[in-house]
Amino acid sequence: MTDLADGRLKLRHLRYVVAIAEQGSLVAAGERLHITQPVLTRGLRELESILKVELFERSPRGMTATLFGEVFVDHARAVLAELRQAGRHLEELVDGHAGTVTIGTFLAGASVLLPRAVARVKAVAPDLTVIIRHGGPEALYEALLAGDVDLVVGTLEPANNDRLRQHHLYYEPARVVARRQHPAHRRPGLTLADLVGELWSMPPADNPQRRQFEEHLLSRGLSTPANRIECGSFLAVRAIALETDTLVVMPQLVADTEPELSALPIDLGIVESVGVTLPAGRQLTPTMLLMMRKLDEVAAEIRATISGYTQPT
Repeated sequence: MTDLADGRLKLRHLRYVVAIAEQGSLVAAGERLHITQPVLTRGLRELESILKVELFERSPRGMTATLFGEVFVDHARAVLAELRQAGRHLEELVDGHAGTVTIGTFLAGASVLLPRAVARVKAVAPDLTVIIRHGGPEALYEALLAGDVDLVVGTLEPANNDRLRQHHLYYEPARVVARRQHPAHRRPGLTLADLVGELWSMPPADNPQRRQFEEHLLSRGLSTPANRIECGSFLAVRAIALETDTLVVMPQLVADTEPELSALPIDLGIVESVGVTLPAGRQLTPTMLLMMRKLDEVAAEIRATISGYTQPT
């Protein structure tokens, strides 16, 4: 068994393998770390000698992690993230609530939950810098594990990773939404079957909400709308919905914050869990704990007031 705590493994070894994995070549990794390629090569050989396995495959196209390399790089990222977190924790203990908290977010949670929580945090900690990053769940979870993001707020997608933990806040229904001028708002007794032939804006095929919507259609003997636009950008979807007679499926709170958009009286049967995803086992800094408390406060208000709120059984 290889004892990695015997003093031979150095912090620089971890930095080297992470840089090589992310850059895909020794030259690019050396430039990123501001060291020469021979120094980086020597460090990698030292590490592979300690571990007694090859971490990367060399080819004319660059460096590709082996199975051993993929596993070790994951652990190296986690260790580096923990060290950065420890440094920030100590700084915050010295400076109170000064410092930085970086939050990843996507559609659900971005329109009401997060802005209200951030406002309350800033009211009690004005010196705290809050950085908000938008992205897809997979990219944000990867940034979370690497320590580039402190927590992720949004729909709780299955993480499929025991290094992540999720904290549920509330359930939010999805609605069919259209601009207020859309003719569908003036049609009595409207059903989903009446709308299948309309123009829709839908998420890409690999999106969980898209799959739920198609399953709902199928359960009613309906097909996926043929007249559709597929778009993964909320800003683009919002602009399309405001400028054209296009139907959109979006979380209820997002729709409620758009005065020119209105939900149609259609029950999609789609209710999403909204909450926070965190690294499992990583100690939270004081500023992260403050953010979590404010997210819990706002979520409690949302649970009490959201229109049409339904908790799945």
